[in-house]
Formats: sequence, C-alpha cells, structure tokens
Amino acid sequence: MNRAYWRWSVGAQLYRLPIAMGPLAFTSVAAVVTGSYRLGGVMVAVLVGAEIVGAVPCGRLLDRIGVTRGLVLLLLAAGTAMAALVVAAGAESRGLLVALIIVPGLVVGGLSGGFRTLLGSVVPDDRLPRAVAIDSMLFEGVLIAGPLLVAALNPAGALVPLAAMAAAYFAAALAVPRAVAPAPPRAAKLPVRNALPWLACLFALGHLLATVEVAPLPLVQRLGADPALAAVVIVVLSGASIAGSAVFAWRRPPAGRRQAALALAGFVAGGSVLAADLGWVGLLTGAALVGGGTGPLLTIASVRLHRLLPEGRRAEGFSAAFVVQATGFGLGSLSVGVLPLSLAPTLGVVSSACACAMLALLNSS
Repeated sequence: MNRAYWRWSVGAQLYRLPIAMGPLAFTSVAAVVTGSYRLGGVMVAVLVGAEIVGAVPCGRLLDRIGVTRGLVLLLLAAGTAMAALVVAAGAESRGLLVALIIVPGLVVGGLSGGFRTLLGSVVPDDRLPRAVAIDSMLFEGVLIAGPLLVAALNPAGALVPLAAMAAAYFAAALAVPRAVAPAPPRAAKLPVRNALPWLACLFALGHLLATVEVAPLPLVQRLGADPALAAVVIVVLSGASIAGSAVFAWRRPPAGRRQAALALAGFVAGGSVLAADLGWVGLLTGAALVGGGTGPLLTIASVRLHRLLPEGRRAEGFSAAFVVQATGFGLGSLSVGVLPLSLAPTLGVVSSACACAMLALLNSS
C-alpha cells in the first residue's frame, strides 16, 4: 500500500474511533448527569437515527462540493458538536446533550461514504480489494479499542472520553488526503438494479452480525454460564473477522459473486448453529463462522459497488449502502430484544439466504 493509503487509513480510523467509544462514553456521562444510564441509551438511539437520516443527503453534498473539502467540513462540524457536548455535560443540561448528539449523527453516514469514495482516489483499482480487506481488519481493531479507551479515560472524569472523541474528529480532518481530483460532473442515475444484490449482502451482514454482537450476554446465560464469559463470544467474533480479512488480503481472490456466496453460506451455517443451541461448541463455532465471513463479504460488496457506482455519485451511493447495512443491524438488534433468542439468528439466516439467491438470479455485472 502507498503513502496516500496509510494517510487515508489514519483519517478513517480516527473518525471511526468516536463511533466505537460512543455507547460506553454516553452511558458513563448519563450516569454522572442523571444518576442513571437511561439517558445514555436515548443518546445512542438518537445518534443512530440521525446517522440513517443524514447519510444520503451528506453523501450528495460531498459529491457536489468535492469529497476532500466536504470531508474536512463534516469532520470539523462533528468535532465542534462533540466539544459543545462536553460543555453541555459539564452544565448538566439533559436536553442540550440529546440535541447536540444529532449533529455528529447526521454526518457519520456521510463520512462513511466520503472516506470510502476517497479510497478509490488513493489506491489503484487492482489493489482496491486488498486495501478494503486491510481496512476491515483495522476497523475491527478500532471497535475493540474504543470501549477500552473509554474505560481507561473514565477514571480521569466522565467528560474526558467525550473530549477525546472531539479531538479524534479534529485529528481526522487533518489526516484527510489533499491531493485528490475535484468533484466530477454529477451522473444522471444510480445503477440501483445492478447494485441490489450487493446491498442485500450488506443488509444480511448487518442483520446477522447484530444478533451476535447485541446478544452475547443472553447467549451465554442460555448455557447457564457466568455473564462475564459474554466477552469470549465477542473476542471469537472479532478475531474471526480479522482473520477472514487477513486471509482475503493475503490470497487476493477475485471479488466476485462466487466468493460472496461462499461468505453468505458461512453466515447461513453460523446462524443456524447459533439458533440450534448446541452448547459452547455450537456458540463459538457459530460466532466464528459469522465473523470469518464478515470481512470478505464486506470487502467484496464494497469493491463491486465501487465499480458499479458512477464516479460523480459514489459518495451518495456508499452513504446509501451505509444506511442499508445500518438498517439491517438495527432490525437485528430489535429482533434480539423482542423475539425468542433462537429466532433472532434464524431471521439473519433468512436474510443471508435471500442475498445469496439474489446473487444467483440477478445480473450484477
């Protein structure tokens, strides 16, 4: 990978760090401000809702004004809002805390689409699959590091993690690669029909992944195990995802429908094992199968969408893909909360099977 890629990667991981820190940081602040964690849950819900609402409009904005300039503006806006959040938390203003969290939420989806679009400008097309696979590995590391960083900073005060999140956004703005071509003319249409199978893959990925990431505690409690062992499930899931991305980056197979179908088959097998309640062996095997397919499927879908999307609408297209994956994750999380534990991964299996069928039936060239 070239120098521009690593600069891009620094910016990408820095903007993702506040996302990984958010849930624990917000609940910690809520406990200080209100004496309860409930406000933190409200803040996370508002943040996710704002992400979904703002993703596509922010993506369109980036396509119009130029991805590089647009990313810097969005990152500065997010950092400023987080800094204001620190002030509001210090003043113990509950309403202002909820209101200010909307701003970083609105731009996060656009940041995702913008950084992914920018990747195509800093990496040659033949190296794109490897670049995305490496990025997927690093992203898993950020997801693990975020809560650990919050836990390390909390003894210094509940506001310190919020300040660190603001600093991460400002630092990401400095890391955005500058030597990128200006925004091209806006294309007329997005290739929705050809993109549908890959969007279905992202939806299935988010849907099934949520049933593991959100439910480690009930999954181990179903086995009569100590709740502290829930962390083992997340470690296996994340470790398998990193390993799957590493193998993909090393072997560099073609980013095709066959490889995506194999990853989805792993999802179907892993989700089925999780639903069947086969003890610890089944739980860890299911988590490993889901995690092992996550990185490769995300890489393949991302590369195929990059090649399908018109150059002048890539930020919008990738932001829409973010919304699809986030919607899948949200529905998977909801299914864990309202359905029997064995049924939640079963629905994820159905989503994965449908995505596999779409790959087989629809022309995605």
